[in-house]
Amino acid sequence: MLAIRVGDTLLAEVDDIAKMRHTSRSDIVREAIVRFLEDSEDMQLAETSKRKSISAKSLKDLRKELELDN
Repeated sequence: MLAIRVGDTLLAEVDDIAKMRHTSRSDIVREAIVRFLEDSEDMQLAETSKRKSISAKSLKDLRKELELDN
């Protein structure tokens, strides 16, 4: 269980979405948290990948590595 405090404006927006989707506040907030966690994981993976991929290779070496030269 999780208890959070949100302002009236945000709560009204959550209620509007829940009403449009015919679901509960809890379902909307749960979905938002899951999406946030997935996005955070994706960003972390992207940053890790970017750090690993930043390396200096000459075009000649890269072409050789990719077997683009005969």
